[in-house]
Amino acid sequence: MRVYISADMEGITGLVDPEDVQPPGRDYERGRLMMTEDVNAAISGALSGGATDVLVNDAHGPMRNLLLEDLHPGARLIKGRPKPMSMLEGLEADFDVVLCVGFHARAGSPGVMSHSFMGHEIEDMWLDGRPVGEIGLLHATAAAIGVPVALLTGDDAACAEMAEWDGGVTTVAVKTARDRFAAELRPPAESRAAIQAAAHGAVADRPDSSRESVPAQQPRTLAVRWQSAAVATHLLGIPGVTRSDSRTVEATAQMPDLYRLLGIFLRVAATLTNQAPYC
Repeated sequence: MRVYISADMEGITGLVDPEDVQPPGRDYERGRLMMTEDVNAAISGALSGGATDVLVNDAHGPMRNLLLEDLHPGARLIKGRPKPMSMLEGLEADFDVVLCVGFHARAGSPGVMSHSFMGHEIEDMWLDGRPVGEIGLLHATAAAIGVPVALLTGDDAACAEMAEWDGGVTTVAVKTARDRFAAELRPPAESRAAIQAAAHGAVADRPDSSRESVPAQQPRTLAVRWQSAAVATHLLGIPGVTRSDSRTVEATAQMPDLYRLLGIFLRVAATLTNQAPYC
């Protein structure tokens, strides 16, 4: 039973502000510890549920957030950037489940620190005409690889967003959004106990024989609306990218190629705006 954990940071227990999740924020170092402890709860639950291999991908911002020396010794860690598959680096078809820890809602949502990949530059995104953020794109990409998402932790808005994509995914709300940078927080011990129990169930309830076959892939269309028309203009230099208006570009490809292409979009936008992808 192989388990893959994608770890973001905005949906971690106790964190509500950019100062908590971005270096050199005044509470970033505390945020790193809180992130590591939420991930440890998921690792512990996965192992007690029968996991024989756990791979964790540090998927937030600089992707150098998790504290290796404090990470559960039963897991391996992918750390650093750039990575071709970004938040899903290292995910292969022979994994059994994906667990998403610390995720947040898409841009425009009332969730805590809501955004889509970049803190300010991406105004909205659509997959096949449906509004999408990091949660929906990760779910669609993992499904294309053939590995189901079994668990998501984050605030209540992130949990609701996942439920809209796949009601079969177990969710754990570690906080309730009051505004974009304010939340009602669960006590850390309570939050981590819930994460551990949910991860245990997500793994224990999924037998080895239930690994999903990779579905036949159909091209999908991703549209991204940027704050800056300059970003859209420069992205037209990529073959196959079109523009539907001055700030919105579209591309059509199969998953996971479309997810990789988005990574190129983000690197171009980061160069033009001097704003690193936030994730």
